[in-house]
Amino acid sequence: MTVAEHFHPSGSALLQRTPEIHGSDQDIDPETKRIEIREYYAAVSDRYESLFQVLACDQAYYEKAIPLRHPLIFYYGHTATFFVNKLVLAKLLPERIDPRLESIFAVGVDEMSWDDLDETHYEWPSVAEVKAYRAKVRSAVLNLIDEMPLHFPITWNSDWWPVLMGIEHELIHLETSTVLIRQHRLEYLQAQPAWSPFREHAKAPSNTLLAVSAGPVHLGRNQEGIHYGWDNEYGARTVDVEEFKASRFLVSNAEFLGFVDAGGYGNDAYWDEEGAQWREFAQAGHPVFWVPGADWRLRLMTEEVVMPWNWPAEVNYHEAKAFCNWKAEQSGEPIRLPTEDEWYRLYDVAEVNEVPAGAPAAANVQLDHAASCCPVNRFAHGDFFDVVGNVWQWTETPMYPFDGFEVNKLYDDFTTPTFDNQHNLMKGGSWASCGNETLRSARYAFRRHFFQHAGFRYVSSHAEVKEPNAYYESDRQMSEYAEFHYGDTWFNVPNFPAAVAQFSINALGDRPARSALDLGCASGRATFELAQHFDHVTGIDFSARFVGQGAEMAEQGVLRYTLTEEGDLVSYRTATLEQHGLQETTGKVAFYQGDACNLKPQFSGYDLIMAVNLIDRLYSPSQFLAQVHERLNVGGLLVVASPYTWLEEHTPKDQWVGGFKKDGESYTTLDGLRDILGKHFVQVGEPHKLEFVIRETQHKFQHSFSEATVWERIR
Repeated sequence: MTVAEHFHPSGSALLQRTPEIHGSDQDIDPETKRIEIREYYAAVSDRYESLFQVLACDQAYYEKAIPLRHPLIFYYGHTATFFVNKLVLAKLLPERIDPRLESIFAVGVDEMSWDDLDETHYEWPSVAEVKAYRAKVRSAVLNLIDEMPLHFPITWNSDWWPVLMGIEHELIHLETSTVLIRQHRLEYLQAQPAWSPFREHAKAPSNTLLAVSAGPVHLGRNQEGIHYGWDNEYGARTVDVEEFKASRFLVSNAEFLGFVDAGGYGNDAYWDEEGAQWREFAQAGHPVFWVPGADWRLRLMTEEVVMPWNWPAEVNYHEAKAFCNWKAEQSGEPIRLPTEDEWYRLYDVAEVNEVPAGAPAAANVQLDHAASCCPVNRFAHGDFFDVVGNVWQWTETPMYPFDGFEVNKLYDDFTTPTFDNQHNLMKGGSWASCGNETLRSARYAFRRHFFQHAGFRYVSSHAEVKEPNAYYESDRQMSEYAEFHYGDTWFNVPNFPAAVAQFSINALGDRPARSALDLGCASGRATFELAQHFDHVTGIDFSARFVGQGAEMAEQGVLRYTLTEEGDLVSYRTATLEQHGLQETTGKVAFYQGDACNLKPQFSGYDLIMAVNLIDRLYSPSQFLAQVHERLNVGGLLVVASPYTWLEEHTPKDQWVGGFKKDGESYTTLDGLRDILGKHFVQVGEPHKLEFVIRETQHKFQHSFSEATVWERIR
């Protein structure tokens, strides 16, 4: 029997499982697997569409469920745009499907802080327009699935990887959107059979602590993994876990009520500093989905119900940790949240299995049973219950990289922004977790104040909780650029970002200097340098990791990184804004991730735009150059600097601005710049060569020249 022949209690077919992709062309029939991946994509897309059918009116799409996140119209369009962005980046789609919508739906919101309210104004498209856009993207993706050659194994370097990435990304947003819907106004929602909750509840079982034997755990995976994985799953970690005791059940609503009734929310002794600050800001006195009244009720996705006391309590990390502190005081046991290592040991001891391909899961995951939590004593795993499923389980462990971690270039900011000791790992998945989220290898982390379908179990252990070194900047390319921007100078060559900023300021003369755009800002040094002359400077780069370095400098004034000396030997560097005399500029800069060929409309009205070492890295430099005048005030200056290193790995040859024969004659990039920019600009002065040095190791350096030209917008 196939998975499609098994059914959810609502009568709908079970959602297809994430495909197995490991093997060889001799082991796997490509056409059978092609059909499986096609059906997986279609099933996930259909399930995502069905979720938005619980919205009862168009207004439900546009009013925010909570202030910290976009309205749901964004998430309806975002997953389709993600597909387009990754397929364009992988050079599998020749062009964008709808550049305007793809600008709007490109980047979501991470809750940087509980009081970081997103007040940005957006001109959202209509629901019908987004629905039609999703249909176009679906057609394009299905066409790729039907036509692309398929070979095994499918790894990061396979053309099929971005297809699987897009599917798994949509499943992540399927789950997070259910949380937003659960926080939305009830009058905006309507029940749907495919999203029906459990109806059973009874008295909660008494929780007990059971022993978990000591033993080794092996974490991580390699490129030969059976299923798709996100970058943080790769690498390796082996550790011996000491014996500990773990609660047999997840903490139920009834068990958590003891903490509430004991005044736990008002007792500072149970809350750490960060948790207390969140509690005071949120004015929290009970879990967010609890509805107070004559009797407690529980908010589900589309309705409120009488409190099911035997369902798991759904809380954030701060609430879970405060409960554990209270429980420790009450019991005299060393109660705390488990570490990630301890959760894996529990998983192994309980002999939990992955979700089967052809039958309902033996856990409340994968949307196999209902669209809500269920009793904490429904799904047994060995002597324990809900080792996986029902709700995500908070751990004491911040997200950190395994040894051998590498960034996937197709999605370079999936994990790296969470290496900040502010995102804690949650394990096991919830009722809404599907695909990769259900796998043993899955690693997802959320900010500690974040609300998800998340709860916890507690452990009793005297073992010291060792916080891993989560924050680091040892990625070689990132470290080289940090040094290039903020480090030493070499061979008497001036710092290049500072030099090109000064060159641009000199070219500006006595023209207005209100706002500037540093496009392709990389690690941000030139952005800060320009801010010494301009009222405000925006730095934009395609790489979220580069933007992160600039933002870190603006926020903390310091950047720490390693430099390769030779082989595996590194030195440790610290750079500060103060050492460059730039500490007073932080209030005048802002950093954003963006595509130079498809910027958001609000990035306009500049007196200066710098595009430095950028055009020969764009997928469509002619498009950028033809449109850049729209971002610049008349009379403003465009400074283009580039070594003109045209490579097909970055720019298709038919998109090169120069560096080829045209009509039998040599056609340089400067010729191309004059032809494209001449419609709206006049060249100011002659080209100027700026040299730069990039340090690779203590014995190897790149010495190059970038040709800088200045253009004044005249029309």
